[in-house]
Amino acid sequence: AFAMFFLQPFAGFIANFVANASVSTLHGGSLLSGFILSGSFLPMVMLGIHQSLAPIHSELISRYGVTLLLPILAMAGAGQVGASIAVYVKTKNQQLKKAILAALPVALLGIGEPLIYGVTLPLGRPFLAACLGGAFGGAFQSYYMVGAAASGISGLPLAFASNKATIYLLGLCISYLGGFLAAWVIGFEDLPEVNEHDPRWLKYIVTGDESIMKLWLRRGASGWRLDVADELPDEVLSLI
Repeated sequence: AFAMFFLQPFAGFIANFVANASVSTLHGGSLLSGFILSGSFLPMVMLGIHQSLAPIHSELISRYGVTLLLPILAMAGAGQVGASIAVYVKTKNQQLKKAILAALPVALLGIGEPLIYGVTLPLGRPFLAACLGGAFGGAFQSYYMVGAAASGISGLPLAFASNKATIYLLGLCISYLGGFLAAWVIGFEDLPEVNEHDPRWLKYIVTGDESIMKLWLRRGASGWRLDVADELPDEVLSLI
């Protein structure tokens, strides 16, 4: 009932807003539309409703030969790259540094979930910084009306499908720098070092009767999505 009466109408509202903003961009190169669209895209990815935008890309390509929406939204991932690099430079947590290094290559190619769930979202403020960095890049892409003749790709590879590759790459750099500076200025509370082999940690997270995982299983969770599974020891993975 919740999905039918709230989530589906909400997703429809977001899709309509994005479609209208895309048309505004097409007709005038709106800075504000690009700023809002890119700045709000990471929360949409987090909620899973970004998939509702796929038909909009297809419709724009069908009508105009390119989608101006995709280069704008791609800036959100670039903002996250910049914010994560700032976290890497500032953090004292070696595990976090390792997670960032592992996730950055795929993030540069447009796959941002490992950085969302493994770095920026757990830290809080860097996630907001990533949104800000992406918003400035999105405004830049919108102003210059950069389009892409393909969908389903993002990050650096999207430059090959862009009608203005140099401008697109410059927008990426703006988002990288914006995300970095925003995260550097806003800051964050560093994560503590965790020893996953410690029996107390295993009991608190996995094995104890009142562990985090068992709590959510009792509440109806059916499984786990581990975006940074390579950061967990085999012993922990086997218990999960």
